[in-house]
Amino acid sequence: MDIDYKALAKKYGTPLYMYDFDYIEHRYNDLKEAFAGKKSLINYAVKANSNLSVIAHLAKLGAGADCVSIGEVRRALDAGVKKYNIIFSGVGKRDDEIREALEKDILMLNLESEAEMKRVEMIAKELGKEARISIRVNPNIDPQTHPYISTGLHENKFGVEIDMAKRMYIYANKSEYLNPVGIHFHIGSQLTKLDPIRESAQIVADLVRSLKAIKIDIKFFDVGGGIGVVYSDEITIPVRDYAEAIFDATKGLDVTLLCEPGRYMVANAGAFFTSVLYEKVNAGKRFVIVDGGMNDLIRPSLYDAYHKIDAVMVEGEKSFADVVGPVCESGDFFGKNVLLPPLQHNDLLVVHSAGAYGFTMASNYNTRPKPAEVALEAGKDRLIRRRESYEDQIRLEKEFLHRDQ
Repeated sequence: MDIDYKALAKKYGTPLYMYDFDYIEHRYNDLKEAFAGKKSLINYAVKANSNLSVIAHLAKLGAGADCVSIGEVRRALDAGVKKYNIIFSGVGKRDDEIREALEKDILMLNLESEAEMKRVEMIAKELGKEARISIRVNPNIDPQTHPYISTGLHENKFGVEIDMAKRMYIYANKSEYLNPVGIHFHIGSQLTKLDPIRESAQIVADLVRSLKAIKIDIKFFDVGGGIGVVYSDEITIPVRDYAEAIFDATKGLDVTLLCEPGRYMVANAGAFFTSVLYEKVNAGKRFVIVDGGMNDLIRPSLYDAYHKIDAVMVEGEKSFADVVGPVCESGDFFGKNVLLPPLQHNDLLVVHSAGAYGFTMASNYNTRPKPAEVALEAGKDRLIRRRESYEDQIRLEKEFLHRDQ
């Protein structure tokens, strides 16, 4: 799609997030076709981009939702995701979250520890309900990704070891209030190598075979998410190869295959627009100062993540510059040593591949408003979240002002 960045920035202002819904649909269809011929469900990882309109767009296509808080479960339901297509994952669920998830009768709760299983059992007993559960197995496979987004090693906080998982399944199968219907693994995010996924799937599938041998009927085989995308020059995993690796690992098993793509769906569907305020040079070092900050898009600061940055409709001889924001932190940058032409006040920069873990990780640090979000679909743009105001930010505090004076 040809996108008129200037027109969007003029219409909605900056900083601004934009998402191409046609691209999201294309990604969903590619993944669905890769799993064609098998029982499968694509559960969009809501944490990647939790805008209600994004979730609703995927729900209309038939997607489920992978949620890591009760708030995300509520978002999924509000956006039209069917309750039996929702999974509640996450390493630390409060009792009230577990209770609400059981009352909402979603597909299953994904458990991360024996202690959590006992809490779920207790709450299910109090409610007089049977809790459908899956257990997150840690296959101890190196995902070969950034350590902050690695989740499948014993040193990570997620999941349980194979032996512990088997003991938990045996316990759950005997419990009156637990129904172990699924199994889950997720070794990390931004995965660009297929072998770790293949090895993990084989390890977990072998566990399923051993469970079925003792009459524990696992119905859902959840391979998690984490398929990498192109930010710079990454060579990514073809989705058909990804699906075939899962098919091979689960050969002979009567299970529904689940996957939880987040970044894969939305990262390259999104862009972040920010306007140039001015340039400065310190001892020969060039800085381009923009109106967006790390509070809007924290990935470069948090992960040292690369995002391609382009100046829109600006010509001139390019030189290296750091693109930095107004937040009072040295870590407030979008890119370092970026080749850019000379820039003037109100020139527009586009930060690409910002559809995943962009707005969803935004904050009000420095009392800065969160930006607006816009959708593009079939050549038309529409607002899907208005820009925050100062009043929005202080709404939950203002009533307490001067109360003790």
